Amino acid sequence: MYDRIKGFRDFYPGEMAARRETIDTVEETARRYGFREIDTPALERAEMWTDKSGDDIVEELYAFEDQGGRHVTLTPELTPTVARMVVAKQQELSKPIKWFSTRPFWRYEQVQQGRQREFYQTNVDIFGSSEPEADAEILAWAADALTGLGLTGDHFEFQISHRDILGGIFESFDADVDVDDAIRAVDKSDKISTAEYHDLLVDAGLDYDQAAEVDDLVAGGDLAAVKAFAETDRVDAAIENLQAVLSAAEDFGAREYCTISLETARGLDYYTGVVFECFDSTGEVSRSIFGGGRYDDLIEDFGGQPTPAVGVAPGHATLSLLCQRAGVWPEEAVTTDYYVLQIGDTRTEAARISRELRERGHVVETDVAGRSFGSQLNYADSINAETVVIVGEQDLENDEVTIKDMESGDQTQVPVDSFPGDLERPTYDDVV
Repeated sequence: MYDRIKGFRDFYPGEMAARRETIDTVEETARRYGFREIDTPALERAEMWTDKSGDDIVEELYAFEDQGGRHVTLTPELTPTVARMVVAKQQELSKPIKWFSTRPFWRYEQVQQGRQREFYQTNVDIFGSSEPEADAEILAWAADALTGLGLTGDHFEFQISHRDILGGIFESFDADVDVDDAIRAVDKSDKISTAEYHDLLVDAGLDYDQAAEVDDLVAGGDLAAVKAFAETDRVDAAIENLQAVLSAAEDFGAREYCTISLETARGLDYYTGVVFECFDSTGEVSRSIFGGGRYDDLIEDFGGQPTPAVGVAPGHATLSLLCQRAGVWPEEAVTTDYYVLQIGDTRTEAARISRELRERGHVVETDVAGRSFGSQLNYADSINAETVVIVGEQDLENDEVTIKDMESGDQTQVPVDSFPGDLERPTYDDVV
C-alpha cells in the first residue's frame, strides 16, 4: 500500500465537484472583465528565483537537475512566469494585457491550515497600465468573485496599503535603514510578538525608540499623521496614489470592502505600489485568504521594456476555508440528471436514449457492469440521479419505457419512441 506524500492532496468526486463549481465562478467573473485565459509550464529554470532571492531559496523549492544538466524547479508561483511570457512577445501584445489562469504550484514548506506543498491558485494580472483604475479593477474583480460565491462584506475585507508609504517612513529616519528588511518586518508584525517585531526593525537599522515610533505610526493607519511625520515627496505621492485607487474602487463597486491598513506590506520584494490582502472578517481563518498588488519593475527585471503591472492570486485552500466558515461552500456531492437502467437484452435502446439525453447536455449514466435491477437502482441512488429511465424487455415488448422520479419514487410508462422526444429535459412531471 502506497501512502500519499505529505503536503499533497487527493480530491474525490464530491469535493472535486464543489471545487469545480467554485473555480468556474471565479474564472467566469474574470472572463466578464475581459481577462483572457493562459496556461503555463509546471517546470521552469530555477534561476528565475535564485537570481533574485539567492541560492538559499532552493530549500523552499522542488528543484533538481534534469537529464540535460539544467537546474530546474516546479514553479512555486506564477508571477515570474507571466513576466517571462510578456517579455517574450512584448511587441506583439496589445496593451493592457489582461490574463488569468488556474493551476497548481509547489513549495517545500511547513504544512499548516490552508497551506499545502502542492496548492492551487487563480492568478489575475493586468500589464501595461499604471493608472489607478487598473489597481481598482483588480480589487473589483476580487470582490465580484467573492460575492459571486455567496460571500458578503460581513464575511471578508480587503486590507490595503502602499509600499512607498512604508518605504518613505523608513527613509525619513536619520539612520542607515535596510528598507526592504524593514518592510519585511512590518509584513510579519501580526504573526510575531511586539518584542520580536521591534527586534527585526532594529536589525534593519532603527533603534528601539524608533522601532516603537514606527509601530505606533503604522498601527494607527492615519494617513495625515504619516504624511506629517515623513514629510517626503515619496510618501506624499504614495498617499495620493492610494487615495486615487480607493476613489476608483468606489466607482467600481469595491470600496466598501477596503480598509486602509499600513501593516499590510506583502513580503515579496517585487511589489512596488498599492498592495492588499483579503482576510476573513471574523478572524476564524487565521491567515490571509489571498493577496496582491502592483509590481511595476518586474518585466524590466526580466529583460523587457518598462511595463507597469498589477495582479492578485486567490489561493483555493484558504478560499475554501472562508466559504466553509461562511456557510456558502457548495455541497460536496455528485449529481446526475439521468440513470438509464437496463433489464435484459436492451442495450441498443438504452444506448439510444442515453445518447439523445447527452446530446441535450445532460449528465447521463447507464449500466456498464452487467448488474441486477436492484444493484442498478441502488447505484442510481448513490450518484443522486434525479430521474431513472428503466428500459426493460417486457416494457419494450409493449413499446414503452418506465420513467421513475427518484425523490418521490413515483413512476409511469411512456411510449419508447417519444422519449426523450422533443422535450429538452423530460422528467416524471413532464410525462405523467
